[in-house]
Parts: sequence; C-alpha cells; structure tokens
Amino acid sequence: MSKPGRSVEASQRASSERMLLGGRLEGKSLPRQVAILAVWPLLEQVLTFCVGTTDLVISGRMASGDERTAVLDAMGLGGYVAWFFNILQVAVATGVMALVSRATGARDRGLGEKALGQGVWLGAAAGCLSLGALQAGIPMLIRWIGLSPEAAVQAEVYLRTFAWSGPFSGVMFAINAALRGSGDTRTPFIGMVVVNLVNIGMSWFFVFGPEPWGGRGIEGIAMGTVAGWIAGLAVVAGLVGRTGDTLRWAWRGLKPQWETMQRVLRVGAPQSIEIAGMWGIHAYGIRVISRLPEEGALGAHILAIRVESMSFLPGFAVATAAAALVGQYLGAGSRDMAVKSVRLCWKLGAAIMGGMGLMFVLFGRRIIEAIAPDSAMHVEMAAPLLVVCALAQPFFATCIVLKTTMRGAGATAMVIRYSFLSMIFYRVGMLALFSHLGRIDLVTVWIILSLDLFTQALIFARLHFRGKWLDAKV
Repeated sequence: MSKPGRSVEASQRASSERMLLGGRLEGKSLPRQVAILAVWPLLEQVLTFCVGTTDLVISGRMASGDERTAVLDAMGLGGYVAWFFNILQVAVATGVMALVSRATGARDRGLGEKALGQGVWLGAAAGCLSLGALQAGIPMLIRWIGLSPEAAVQAEVYLRTFAWSGPFSGVMFAINAALRGSGDTRTPFIGMVVVNLVNIGMSWFFVFGPEPWGGRGIEGIAMGTVAGWIAGLAVVAGLVGRTGDTLRWAWRGLKPQWETMQRVLRVGAPQSIEIAGMWGIHAYGIRVISRLPEEGALGAHILAIRVESMSFLPGFAVATAAAALVGQYLGAGSRDMAVKSVRLCWKLGAAIMGGMGLMFVLFGRRIIEAIAPDSAMHVEMAAPLLVVCALAQPFFATCIVLKTTMRGAGATAMVIRYSFLSMIFYRVGMLALFSHLGRIDLVTVWIILSLDLFTQALIFARLHFRGKWLDAKV
C-alpha cells in the first residue's frame, strides 16, 4: 500500500510535467501528447501509401507484356530517385523542425517564426538545386543502374518531368516541418491530403483521360505528381497561422537572416550527408537487383516495398511525434520527459510494426495480387520477400524511432557516424561478395538487408541508453 505523501508527490510531479509544454499539448498526459502528434501523420502516411499504390496500379494497367515489365522497372527506379531527389529538402526540414520544436518548448515565438521563414528560403534553394542536379544526372544514373533499354526510356521520361516538383516540395517540406515542430500536425496533414488527392486525380487523367490531355503514359504519372505539390503548397501556406497555434507568418521571420539559416543547416547538413550516403548505398543494391538473372526482379522488389510500407509508414508517423516531443521537452529543460517520450513511442512503434509483420505472413500474397493482379511473375517473386521482412519489423521500428528522435534532438552527426558502418558492411560488402560468388537472388538480398536492420537496432538501442544524444546543440 502506497503512502499518502508519495501519492501526492507523484500527482504533483505528473501535473508539473503536463504544464511543461504549451499550445495544443499543454495540460495533456504523455500518451495523449503522443496521440495528438501522431494521429495526423499516421493518416497522412496511410494516404501516401494509397497514392504510391495507385501509381503502381496505373503503371500496371497502362501497358502489357514486356512493356509492363519495363514500366514497372522504371517506376521502381523512380521511387528510389525520388528519395535521393529529396535529400537536401529533407535535410532542411530536419533542421527547421529541430529549431522550431526547441523554440516552442522554450516558448520563444520569435525564434520559431524565424526558423519558419528561413526554412522557406532554404527549402526553395534545396528544391532548385535538386531540380538541376536530377536533370543533369539522369542519363548517367540510368546507365549505371543498368536498366533494360525499354525501361531506360520510360525512366528518363518519368524523371525529367518529376524533377520539376522540386522547388514546390522543398518549400512545403520546410513549412510542414516547422508546423510539426510547433505541435501542429493537422495542418501538414491537410496540405498532404491535397497533394495526394490531386496527384491521384491528375495522374489518372493524364494517363487515361481524353486527348489532348490524356494518353501521356508514364509522363502523365509524373505530371500528376508535380500538380499535386503545387496545389498542396498553396493550401498549406495559406493555412499557416489560421489554426490558433503560435506559429504564424511574420515579416521579421521571412527577411533573410544568415544566423538562423546557419542554425538550421548545422542540424540539417549532417543529415544531407547521411541521406546521400544512404542513397548511394541503396542505389548499389538497386544495381545488384537490376542485374539479377530473374526477369522483373526490380519490379517485384518495389512491389514488396510498397506492401512493407504499410508497416514502416505508421512507424515513421510515431517517430515524427517522438521527435517533436523530444525537441520541445529539451527546449523546456526536461531531459527526463524527453527520454520518456522516446521510450513510449519506441514501444508503440515496435508493437504496430510487429503486428503488421504478422499480417504480411498471413495475407502478403493476397495484398500483392490486389496491387498487380495481371502479373503472376511479380507476385511469385515478391511474396517470399514479405516473410523475410516480417521478421525484421521490430528491429526496423527500433531504427526508425531511435534515429528519428536523435535527429529531432539535433544529434544528426551521431546518427550518421554510427549508421554507416553497418550499412556499408551489409548493403555493399555482403551484396558484393554474394554477387561475386554467383550465389544471390532476390530473397538473399532481402535477408542481407534485414541483417543490417538487426545490427543497426542493437547499435542505436545502446546509444539511446548511453544518453549522449541529449547533449546535442541546436
């Protein structure tokens, strides 16, 4: 039986913890704070899954036979290039979110407005640089990956159009990151709903609609993506400051300020290096897969990842909430609550992704058949991959939550320092070894990738409990 004094002390401590944060999170318990911050990103990720799946459905239905295989392989490369394309934009967004969340926790409205405004300038610059780099590098990239001639033609058409989304997505990433850092995850969700719905509608129209607008093939899918980012940016920029939260547009924030930009870049620059290195490592994996003797291996790989995203997209939503809470609690001066928020989200992420892994084992083949009903070859190749990835989901969740929260605390350099060793060993060294020995197929590739996730999970769990990531400066 607990003593009355201890009960009163515990109650007072809980009440004090609830008052540390302001805005929508003020007075809420930690589980409630996580729910508030995670629910909208979760819905956003669900919609993003639907959009990516729709793109694959459109791709699979606008062609047949060898042409369908070429289109799916081209879209597979397009998905990875889109990740690389967003390197600088995501890096800016990470820095903006870290700075805004610290400012929100410290109740420094002026700093939050400056981070938002400077994030817009940096996001636009990052998007323009991404546009130029992709346009210049497309032919070399396609040759290095080793796509078939038919798939190479389709990939170049798609990527040259897709590249024009860069300036718009760069600014929108920055605005959304600032809003999430302030505790407002609903407004970014609304903006991304617009992006995704316009993307779906316009892609379908440009591919299957009447001439002269329709009938554009894979180029039409990319045109729909560009239209979606333009529409979403217009909506989210108009909603900033209209939801009752403290973060809003201010002329003092929009005026270029190098000092604030430097603070954003100090956090974001290491992540740009991390993502660039990660993309290079993953690109090598794509090169290995595209050169497998199994026809359609790259398309099957992308189909399996699309299904797996049903698990890791919710994991990223939980991690986004954790990162915002970590930044705000550190800004409010409470390291204990920052750690508690991470561990709660870690358990939640592992439970969600572990449960989804079980679903992959039971229903994975049916899900793939629903996405690609007319491609038995891809279904047969992709279904075993989901069994492999199901076993890795709890470790994947650990990597997502712990690495994202360390970035949210500003410890991006620590993440890059400890993640590359495992990735280079498994995703380059082991893939190269098995390829050289001629003992590799698509299932073996996925086993090697899963071993990398297991190793990284152990590394970052140890780093989390050591606690040095809490000392990062923003």
